[in-house]
Amino acid sequence: MAAQTSHGGHYQDPDAGVQEDKSDKSVRQDSQQDLESGEGEKNSKGLDRTQSGTTTIHEGEAKFKQLGWVKLTVCLIVEAIALGSLSIPSVFATVGMIGGVILVVSLGLISIYTSYLVGQVKLKYPHVTHYAEAVRLMFGRVGFEITSVMFVMVLVLLLGSHVLTGTIAWVNIIGNPTVCALVFSVVSAILIFVLALPPSFDEFAWLGYVDFVSILAAIGITIIATGVQASNRPGGLNAVDWSLYPPPGTTFHQAFEASTNVILAYSFAICQFSFMDEMAKPKDFIKSIWALGLIEIVIYTLTGALVYAFVGSDVRSPALLSAGSTVSRIAFGVALPVIFISGSINGVVAGRYILRRAFPNGTIQYVNTVKGWLVWVPLIALQVLIAWIIAEAIPFFNALLGLISSLFISGFSYYFPALFWFFLLKEGKWNKDWRNISLSVINFAILAIGLAILGCGTYANVQDIVDQYAQHRVRGSFACAQAAYT
Repeated sequence: MAAQTSHGGHYQDPDAGVQEDKSDKSVRQDSQQDLESGEGEKNSKGLDRTQSGTTTIHEGEAKFKQLGWVKLTVCLIVEAIALGSLSIPSVFATVGMIGGVILVVSLGLISIYTSYLVGQVKLKYPHVTHYAEAVRLMFGRVGFEITSVMFVMVLVLLLGSHVLTGTIAWVNIIGNPTVCALVFSVVSAILIFVLALPPSFDEFAWLGYVDFVSILAAIGITIIATGVQASNRPGGLNAVDWSLYPPPGTTFHQAFEASTNVILAYSFAICQFSFMDEMAKPKDFIKSIWALGLIEIVIYTLTGALVYAFVGSDVRSPALLSAGSTVSRIAFGVALPVIFISGSINGVVAGRYILRRAFPNGTIQYVNTVKGWLVWVPLIALQVLIAWIIAEAIPFFNALLGLISSLFISGFSYYFPALFWFFLLKEGKWNKDWRNISLSVINFAILAIGLAILGCGTYANVQDIVDQYAQHRVRGSFACAQAAYT
């Protein structure tokens, strides 16, 4: 953990980096003097390894400390805003226009605040590089290990979700029912693997610009196409059967299951520690979370409200499928970058975490040597392979993803940040002054929301799985028929 402590201290003490440089220079000078005096000849190989190792570690840290707030925003956008944003209209169809707007705006504002808390923990404890390490500050080794499993599991399942979404996209784009759907599934997995190879988020951020343009274009095509279709129908927009309130017969588990789609759409806090660890100026994270949060609220609200108003209660998820056969094929084609780029960043985050744990003081974690790449490439490949197997083997994978979101995202986005404030950030007693009292009430409410999502969301998604089996809506494992993906 020495490497973590040294670069963590850099955030607290502006002179730490200068001191490290001086120390590093003195080590190299001492080594050179030993060699010149003859004392180093016996152990020259050992000194070369030490000198080379020190240089490589500093080079590695420099490589992974270049992320600015703009690129951080881009990374967060890649991680948060994916094709799932086009599932928001179906949420509005379930809970009604008013309920949909309230859900999207309120959960968005809460997510900005909880992300702010996560950032404050990173600034106060700069040695924390990933989410599990922050939980360890509260609950020790047991909490650390449990959260580590949660962290990697969610990211790998999100990888699988994007493989599955890629398959659906290819099936709709190609439109050739004679091709086995597993071919498209394998192609999707390979593309995600290739895009996940850049190991630093600064390098990955360049893909993020393509990702953001892709999702905006796909959303724009969907909104315009559904709006034109609605206008051309008999009765025009007035004939669309959208409602301000939940439709009659909507059950509790249906409404809460729909809410988990919004919760998952705002789950950017899970990767925030990982991203901030590569920032040149970590304090700038506030700009990023406000930019991301407001962008998400605007995109989700407009997409959900407009597409629901244009399509009505029959809106499909993703909403691209409601745009008509030809237009949906075009929209899926435009959305391909966001499907694969947003999926691959989950593999990068999980891979960085695994390398950090496996090689805490080694140069391999920086992936700037041959050995580093020989570990990194198989690690990414293994993640994608596991994600592909899970996504294809489990016939109710989407419901499983909702279940995992309720079990784990509820923690990463809600109750863990609230607990961070009580355990790590609060100064003095909770009733010390009006500021502490107000923040205590707010964070207790967020803690309650997180626990409600944990309990009610789990129930809703389990019930959805039961309903799928009862209604025979479950596809087969490793299904070849394209009808299983439409």
